[in-house]
Amino acid sequence: MKLLRFAPLLLMLGALLAFAGPKLKKTAVGKNISLGVPEGFAALPDDGIAAKYPSPRKPLAVFSNPSGRVDLSVQQKPSTFTNKDYALLLKIYKASVQNLYSKVQFLREDIQTVNKRDFVVLEFVSTVTDNRRGGNLAPIRKYQFVQYAIEGDQLYVFTFDAPADEQPQWQPIAQAVMQSIVMK
Repeated sequence: MKLLRFAPLLLMLGALLAFAGPKLKKTAVGKNISLGVPEGFAALPDDGIAAKYPSPRKPLAVFSNPSGRVDLSVQQKPSTFTNKDYALLLKIYKASVQNLYSKVQFLREDIQTVNKRDFVVLEFVSTVTDNRRGGNLAPIRKYQFVQYAIEGDQLYVFTFDAPADEQPQWQPIAQAVMQSIVMK
């Protein structure tokens, strides 16, 4: 009988835990940047980054899930824009994303404040189709959440990407990761 008195409390506690959100580990990336990295993700070593992201400008960090199908990356590059140019940057990066892929479905395009810092936010599902004559490769679809921030003369790009068919699983995690970014 006494146990029944605690049943509503136990149900409320269970409901709160169910909505507690994904488990993220606060991780420093660079001198003044930290973000939550999803549980189970591991930092790629330099040779892994070079193989997966061949570029003259190596990302500051790349974290990948155990299967290697889902990535979280942080890049830094010089920029002539300032943090007063976010409305323009939103238009430029949206157009750039549209030019990169065969098809883009935007879920969100916004300027948002996270931990007292403004970010340009693009959340979308991209599709790349094989347009070669006689090409018969299946389209590649990805869910991507990207946030851009300017600090001084540097542009920081935070990207979370996953296969589009896994979007329902990864979208809440991507959103939590992006909400965890702290730039000092």
